[in-house]
Amino acid sequence: MSATHPGEPHDSGRRAQRLNWLRAGVLGANDGIVSVAAVVVGVASATTGTGAIVTAGTAAVVGGALSMALGEYVSVSSQRDSERAMIVKETSELADFPDEELDELTELLSRRGLQPQTAAQVARELTEHDALEAHLAVELGIDADDLVNPWHAAISSAIAFTLGAALPMAAIVLPPEPWRVPATFIAVLIALALTGVTSATIGGAPRARAALRLVIGGALALTATSLIGNLLGTTVG
Repeated sequence: MSATHPGEPHDSGRRAQRLNWLRAGVLGANDGIVSVAAVVVGVASATTGTGAIVTAGTAAVVGGALSMALGEYVSVSSQRDSERAMIVKETSELADFPDEELDELTELLSRRGLQPQTAAQVARELTEHDALEAHLAVELGIDADDLVNPWHAAISSAIAFTLGAALPMAAIVLPPEPWRVPATFIAVLIALALTGVTSATIGGAPRARAALRLVIGGALALTATSLIGNLLGTTVG
């Protein structure tokens, strides 16, 4: 019988990459919903021309998706480079100062609550099994076989942004002209609430608080762009 409990993350496997992929996806969807909705609501508040709304929305989708992908790629690449540098440094230290590194590992284990004799024994056994893996895990919190992947983050973010942006695009184009902005408001706020619940579930945070933050932020963004669109439409007209 397995000693693990259902739902507990004992199988770390590729957990860091999976969480990185999910995080980028949720953030990308949220940004796609809010940023594209803000653009199309602003334009729709200034003009009733469907062509202008679709053109502005499409430009926002393409530009936003590429920007999200590039941003995630650069950010995660920097993190990956940092992790690789730490692995190289730790490998060198283990080769040059094995005794000092063993003492360091023993001290770190002692700080985690192990008795000195137990910590020394565990440190020796971990070092004999895989010294680098032990130091990366205990000292740096890194799994050399589970480094974050910038391509996964970039692609998932771009796809999620595009999928999120599809909602406000549909909501602003499909309804009759008088209902375009109200329908977009309603659809976007519901979608943001769901996104907040999803992100909180992934991170283990309070769901209601996360959903409320996104809904309030989205409502403020849409209100601001709607007011600006109305002002510009009146002024230009």
